[in-house]
Amino acid sequence: MKWLSLTKIIWGVRILAGLLVLLVVALTATLAYHVHIQPVEGKLSQIIPEPGSLNPHLEAIAYALSLEEREAPDIEPGEQAFRKAVELMSSGHMNEAHQKLTGIYNMFPNSSVAKNARRIAGAMNMDALLGSGSGFDRQTYQVKPGDSYLAIAAKHETTIEMIIHLNSMKQLKGIQPGHELVVMPLNFRILVEMRRNAVSIWDGGRFLTEYPALAMNGLPKPGTKTTIHSKIAELNGGKILSHNESHSAAEKIIQIASPKLQIRGWDKHMQDDSGSNDQPPRGILLLPHHIEELYLLTRADNIVEFR
Repeated sequence: MKWLSLTKIIWGVRILAGLLVLLVVALTATLAYHVHIQPVEGKLSQIIPEPGSLNPHLEAIAYALSLEEREAPDIEPGEQAFRKAVELMSSGHMNEAHQKLTGIYNMFPNSSVAKNARRIAGAMNMDALLGSGSGFDRQTYQVKPGDSYLAIAAKHETTIEMIIHLNSMKQLKGIQPGHELVVMPLNFRILVEMRRNAVSIWDGGRFLTEYPALAMNGLPKPGTKTTIHSKIAELNGGKILSHNESHSAAEKIIQIASPKLQIRGWDKHMQDDSGSNDQPPRGILLLPHHIEELYLLTRADNIVEFR
């Protein structure tokens, strides 16, 4: 009898172990589907808010995993690593600091330090992207006979605004064959993160920067994919072209293709100071200097995702 009871216990343990293996396989398959194919709603989306934020570069992921192993236990996941990133920045080791920050927001997206890690890494990315250095497919183009700024911008999938910025122009000037212009394609993806109330920019699967939204209304359901229909600069009720001297002072508006929705700037403090009771415009509202940067980094037909 004792032998029979022992046999039942052994078989029970084996069955339980087999069920656990099947559960792990199912969870792994679901996670892979969530990250690489299509987001799965529910608890998994709460644990991993945006699969796009998982950096696909194996080096960054491996580095983040090593952070978790070597620096645990943290007071808060990623907090000790964040402190080390700040120390690295203070000592001028910017590349190492950036890599550590990337590991933090990839592996601990819900931690209290992830928001600051993304903000600082985003500022570093923008310095690299919009500064005078190389990278991000930036190249020097030699003007050919018959070229125009519009033709050059279209050929290189960029905008006149970005050509003006990269070449340190205040406004467009005449070009002749043989002149050289720095150009950079603008093929970035815009992610409207409704749960995080933010708009972020991605280069493929690489996070670049994000802007906190002051307000979001009239949004489509999560999972909607669309494009930028057009970009508009307005001043005193009129449209201002890119080459106009007044373009820098104009209000920037990004028009989404479908649904018809705008991303634009809104200065709540200025409205409060003026005593106006006007309701904010519908759409996605960003701080004025954030919409200026987003406007510079985008072009018509860029992909926009709502998640």
